Amino acid sequence: MPRASGPLAEALAGRPRPLLLDGGLSNQLAAQGCDLSGGLWTGRVLAERPDQVEAAHGAYARAGAEVLVTSSYQVGYASFATHDHDRAATTAFLGRSVGLAARAAGAAGHEVWVAASVGPYGAVLADGSEYRGRYGLTVRELAAFHRPRVEALLAAGPDVLALETVPDPDEAEALLGILAETGAPAWLSYTVEDGRTRSGAPLAEAFALAAAAPQVIALGVNCCAPGEVLPALEAAASVTGKPLLAYPNDGSVWEAATGTWHAPPDPPRWPVAAWTRVGARLVGGCCRIGPAAVADLAATLRAGPTCEP
Repeated sequence: MPRASGPLAEALAGRPRPLLLDGGLSNQLAAQGCDLSGGLWTGRVLAERPDQVEAAHGAYARAGAEVLVTSSYQVGYASFATHDHDRAATTAFLGRSVGLAARAAGAAGHEVWVAASVGPYGAVLADGSEYRGRYGLTVRELAAFHRPRVEALLAAGPDVLALETVPDPDEAEALLGILAETGAPAWLSYTVEDGRTRSGAPLAEAFALAAAAPQVIALGVNCCAPGEVLPALEAAASVTGKPLLAYPNDGSVWEAATGTWHAPPDPPRWPVAAWTRVGARLVGGCCRIGPAAVADLAATLRAGPTCEP
């Protein structure tokens, strides 16, 4: 069966409730017993155990996810070269990530779109830089890093690009320039803290960069604490009428030095109805949000939150 009946942008405009995104790929792979050690993180599993990646996507599809995000987040040509993967192999891995998600989507029994993850430059450094930004690179240098990854992903035919966990408006500017070159549809999702991007930029200014980009079908936040979502969506809504999206983590804080998450003492609230009222049309989870939580979120969306103002 086809994985989806039409463009994701049309689906966002035509449904009475938000579309459900999947959850964190890394935590599900870990739950399946996969080894994520080393700098390639989920990219290691993509290269060595593609069957496990497909199984993880399938777990989220069975939980009700209507959009699957690929395992390409941390795949970069230079970082994979240090692990003896040449350029052709890395290109093949990027294409594989789309194919695995597409197979899981096709077996889901309901419409599922595939979003090709374009993780930030900091992700391939494997040192937590995606939570800081300000890498010391120019917009042109960032574009040169991202362009071949985007081209390889687009060649595999995803429904949309997920420009995700972006900490810095400079990196957003680089990615938006590539979108203008390719014409590919994408969503742009910042990671935020204390009401600003992780690099410290005002959110309204950061979202305004993409407000007029026709290729951007949705704007929002991911990989942040749930409490950061509503003010960020309000900032986005103040500068654009585009659909919004939110897929936070569970409120834990990542410590790059030890490679560990520090969970909050109490589970934070997810005021999904409030997110939807502001304009969220894509809602899901990021790190440490597994299939069970996605299934609960699916039930929440079915029971109440709609896309009405």
